[in-house]
Amino acid sequence: MNTERATANTPARPATLLPWRLFALFYDFWPVLALWMLASAAFSLGYTVSGHDVHENIAPFSALQWALWLVCWLLTGVYATLSWRRGGQTLGMRPWRLRLIGTDGGAPAWKPLLIRYLVGTASLLLAGLGFWWAWLDRDRLTWHDRASGTRLVREPKRT
Repeated sequence: MNTERATANTPARPATLLPWRLFALFYDFWPVLALWMLASAAFSLGYTVSGHDVHENIAPFSALQWALWLVCWLLTGVYATLSWRRGGQTLGMRPWRLRLIGTDGGAPAWKPLLIRYLVGTASLLLAGLGFWWAWLDRDRLTWHDRASGTRLVREPKRT
């Protein structure tokens, strides 16, 4: 009997394998990139309307460029937290059958989702160290799983 085969009656199991998480992040990069492009277009349009030459770029490390980075980070957070809150999944999590749940098995509240996003951001900024940590953790949890009290599970295949 193959114990790896999931059935419709099998409960979701923890998403312990790091590759599933990375695949989901790669998929989620594309809708997030589209949001960043929209934000950049709005900033560029505003920059041009404010009297700058249409061919002039926003100066690197200027206050305006930092504001653009902040807006992009906030848009990414809105995308992630709304997706997690509404159905437990972002677009990138769906093909891999990943779902975010709270410790009680239900949809997480807003506060844990915000904590998850903040700690996940720090994890990525530290070269993904919080993700790699899952290989050392006894429960295979990442930093943001632990900090937020949420869990990523892999749902069984639907037959």
